[in-house]
Amino acid sequence: MDQYSPATVAAGIAGNVFAFVLFLSPVPTFGRIVRNRSTQEFSGSPYVYSLMNCLICMWYGMPWVAGVVLVATVNSAGAAFQMAYVALFLFYADRTRKVRSRHRGRFVCVSMLCFEKIRMAAMLIAVLCAFAAIVYLSLEFLDKPTRKALVGYLSVASLISMFASPLFIINLVIRTRSVEFMPFYLSLATFLMSLSFFAYGGLLHDYFIYIPNGIGTLLGAVQLLVYGYYSRKSEEDSTLPLLP
Repeated sequence: MDQYSPATVAAGIAGNVFAFVLFLSPVPTFGRIVRNRSTQEFSGSPYVYSLMNCLICMWYGMPWVAGVVLVATVNSAGAAFQMAYVALFLFYADRTRKVRSRHRGRFVCVSMLCFEKIRMAAMLIAVLCAFAAIVYLSLEFLDKPTRKALVGYLSVASLISMFASPLFIINLVIRTRSVEFMPFYLSLATFLMSLSFFAYGGLLHDYFIYIPNGIGTLLGAVQLLVYGYYSRKSEEDSTLPLLP
């Protein structure tokens, strides 16, 4: 089907909208980092991984590879968001943190260098170099069909690893019997984004789009079911009468 048909465009735009919700979800975290002028105990690794995912999928959507406009647009925006988050993390990670320790009855302030900045900078450089290598090698040595296949398989692997990451949260919910660490609207947005791009890829007959997003849709549905079950269990437990 033509990627500019009304149904295809509608599915792609819906996927873009729900993806923007996900891209904006770390804003409260970074608002806290900026207010405190410190990254505290937050990890910047997820944003570097998300940047790599967005860059690969963006390259797949470009005219030199698959030429899928709405995949290129959403992942270009995603890469910009992730770069901004990584830049903020690097800026505030070099702030020294004050740690108080008791020594001979007095509190002594000890400045500790935050090595997270060095690790994050190394990861960012590695991601940008890897992406540059993918772009150069695919343009220089591969014809367009082979280029599409290579970048397509890379994007599938990247997307599946991204969609699989909430499995750790699901495991945590099951172990703790609490949905405290599983925000409902974030889970819903992930499910709807995957569903929209699954439909978009299906309408385009592009299995590099609909296979990973189909897996993401299934995992998102499981996440919502787990949320529904354990949120109801939490409510039931809270209404049980206290035994004397």
